[in-house]
Amino acid sequence: MPELPEVETCRRALAPLLVGRTLTAAEAIWPRAAATPLEVAGRRIVRLDRRGKFLLLRLDRGWLVVHLRMTGRLVVAREPPARTTAAFRLDSGDWFCLVDMRKFGRAWQVARASEVVGHLGPEPLSRTFTAARFEAMLAPRRARLKPLLLNQRFLAGLGNIYVDESLHAARIHPLRTADSLSAGEVRRLHRRVRTILRAAITAGGTTIQNFAGPDGTPGRFRSQLRVFRRGGEPCYHCGTTIERSVVAQRGTHFCPRCQPL
Repeated sequence: MPELPEVETCRRALAPLLVGRTLTAAEAIWPRAAATPLEVAGRRIVRLDRRGKFLLLRLDRGWLVVHLRMTGRLVVAREPPARTTAAFRLDSGDWFCLVDMRKFGRAWQVARASEVVGHLGPEPLSRTFTAARFEAMLAPRRARLKPLLLNQRFLAGLGNIYVDESLHAARIHPLRTADSLSAGEVRRLHRRVRTILRAAITAGGTTIQNFAGPDGTPGRFRSQLRVFRRGGEPCYHCGTTIERSVVAQRGTHFCPRCQPL
């Protein structure tokens, strides 16, 4: 599933193509792709934002919100490509399209973006997400770290890839409980989360199977992954075999020596 870096990659690539354009029509080619009626004709795109894993298009009246789910892609093309599930005509004659092989991606047209994203936790790259705030969020929690960091209501934007990578970089086991971390471990995890997300954005995200940016370019961060999808291979840091387990129904990768429980 595209995570924060992949959606931010899309936002940055699409903004020059969409901002200032007026939408002239919308079509939900796969009806379920439209989570609300899409009546966008005549609405101008003012800016593109991101909240967690959601792309937010600020219109001159209201918002268009898109979530890529597992295999969604966003493209601007002269004609809607194959497997397009929702398409928005621009005044330039191009189409802004949600292309989704598995048809899980969704689009909402709402008066306020908070109607869709209001439940999300803090943005991990925001200035207000400080180490002190993170420590206060973790301290009362007894949940295991892996599922807690995947919880979008707790912290927005992280998914399986970047949780595994951040925990490994911070040398913290994914089954540690949130309230067991020392202040130093919290600061280290906070720093690693932000560093890894920024590096992944710089690399255009991570492509494991399906993700590609709007121009079709795959993400380049896969070459920098230290543990994710490396079960059975040696840890780059200590040489110990990377282990794979299932935590909260998600494949989880860690080094048992670098990340002792």
